[in-house]
Amino acid sequence: MHTHDDALPAFDQPFWDNLYTEQGQRWSGKANPVLVTEASKLTPGTALDIGSGEGGDAFWLSDNGWTTTGADISEVALERARQAQGDRGIEWLHRDLLTWEPEAQYDLVTAHFFQLPPHQTGPAFTRFGDAVTPGGHLLIVGHSPHDHMASQHKHAQLLFDADAITSLFDAAEWTTVVAEDRARDGVDPDGTPAERRDTVVLLRRSGS
Repeated sequence: MHTHDDALPAFDQPFWDNLYTEQGQRWSGKANPVLVTEASKLTPGTALDIGSGEGGDAFWLSDNGWTTTGADISEVALERARQAQGDRGIEWLHRDLLTWEPEAQYDLVTAHFFQLPPHQTGPAFTRFGDAVTPGGHLLIVGHSPHDHMASQHKHAQLLFDADAITSLFDAAEWTTVVAEDRARDGVDPDGTPAERRDTVVLLRRSGS
């Protein structure tokens, strides 16, 4: 297990472009189950998918009534999403998500498995929170440090629990709707089916 941030790769555009180029399709194309579960409870409005990749979450949001924007650092991933979007009216933004301050606000901002070194986690998620309109929601999902395989994660220092996220946001401005470890069906590295655990945080910003 690595213990220092300098053991991490540089999560820049070449890193992500190379990751996507290694395979013809990197992800399943399906929406993340937590997004489906939580966003289905909300009234559709405008949505920003942070780290939109090949577009699976953005496609689901668009198909379910959300006016959707996807943002990613990888041009390879964004081009794949554009090619697969069909007649969906999704806006795609090529942005460095480590520094980007969204220019607009959205009713839902979602970031799935956006795992960063601890010193970058807080600044990133608070910037994304600033992009939530009053009355809107911020959904953050990550691999849990309480998963039974967490200690063997290649970059275990990137994992965060719910408290690490909720503590970033002023309780006078934000209501915690969900803050938990959530079980999901998965597999261990050897391919054995196993229950895995993710950190799930859903916050609502005060306002109308």
